[in-house]
Amino acid sequence: MSTSRTDISSPNVQALVSYLEHEKQPTIILDTDYNIIAANPAYQRQFGVKGKPHIGAKCYRVSHQFSVPCDQAGEHCPMRKAHASHAPERMLHIHHTPRGPEHVDVELRPIIDEQGDVVAYVERLSTVVAASVQPQQNGLVGSSGAFKDALTALQRAAPSQIPVLLQGESGTGKELFARALHASSPRANGPLVVVDCTGLTESLLESELFGYEKGAFTGATQRKIGLAETAHGGTLFLDEIGEVPLAMQVKLLRLIESGSFRPVGSLRTVHSDFRLVSATHKPLKEMVAAGSFRQDLYYRISAFPIHLPSLRERREDLPLLINTLLQRLAGVAAPIVDDQAMQLLSRYAYPGNIRELRNILERARLFADDSVIRAKDLPAELRDPGEKTVPVMRRRGQADLERLAQVASAFQGSRSELAQALGLSERTLYRRLRARHE
Repeated sequence: MSTSRTDISSPNVQALVSYLEHEKQPTIILDTDYNIIAANPAYQRQFGVKGKPHIGAKCYRVSHQFSVPCDQAGEHCPMRKAHASHAPERMLHIHHTPRGPEHVDVELRPIIDEQGDVVAYVERLSTVVAASVQPQQNGLVGSSGAFKDALTALQRAAPSQIPVLLQGESGTGKELFARALHASSPRANGPLVVVDCTGLTESLLESELFGYEKGAFTGATQRKIGLAETAHGGTLFLDEIGEVPLAMQVKLLRLIESGSFRPVGSLRTVHSDFRLVSATHKPLKEMVAAGSFRQDLYYRISAFPIHLPSLRERREDLPLLINTLLQRLAGVAAPIVDDQAMQLLSRYAYPGNIRELRNILERARLFADDSVIRAKDLPAELRDPGEKTVPVMRRRGQADLERLAQVASAFQGSRSELAQALGLSERTLYRRLRARHE
């Protein structure tokens, strides 16, 4: 790339600077040597630091605190791509801001002179509110490459009405992604209606989704509005769509294609305007080949597939996720994790992904008497990966049973709630407490 600086006094640049004053979105002008030569008030309000004007500073120093351009520091650089393509480039970056690191959607447009050379760039920045790089009480958190890939896809799909299919292993946060997609869409002020398709028979799913009239079947003592109608003006999220019975799939296809349906026991046709988001952990393509999932339905729901990474694909997010989950579980009283425990947590494979991580942490904090989670507070399968198939509590011995009894006596809640917090059945908890006295 050229190292020549753009003349800020040139008419073209001056016209851009004047235009930026009225631009609502945070925007800066960069020369071809990475220098910020102009910034609008929106940028100064959102990304500026009082007493530290960014004009004249290198963009990579301001945004990333790098000493070299992004592409030399292992990041993708939109300026490098825009210079090569002579076309707008857009990508997700993590920027340092006065509020700390944030996900920022960066759109860079090259300014080309009469000779066809790039002479400057206009960069618009949008803070991504759907996800955080810091622990927070709600929503998505992460900063790994795999997580950013999924978040980038979400950002691209959110403004449109295209049907989205979230694909990933169980426990990867598909409902959280669906909520973030809805919140980032033009339908954010409408309802998000979640339909859990797991374990529902054709008749039960039909009545839940389409509703029914009074007297439609035994037990239908009053009219019920279906979830598809409830989603009007918002988003309909079909979780675990791979579980939908084959006979119900044709009715679901008709709903998606026309937005119309008939409640059970009714002759009237109801229309609902919703955006469809589906999710599954099942291999739908293989199911189509096997004849257990309709091909036409698959193509309707998978116009924009998004792969949600497993924890094995985003191990660098584990410290952030651990801190976030502990804060969500315990608030200001959240325990800390010592170095040895963090190493064990970081090495584990997590077949249950984030859901399993949450259960492990919820259980471990009940054993952390001094608000520090140590290796001994973790399940045995983390401390000894070779013993995964052996039940966790059976190897803890009498000392651990004593600690379990102490936790039980201090726990503020019912025995069933304690069992759930420990990841045990109530019957198993009772048996292990009884074993202490045998």
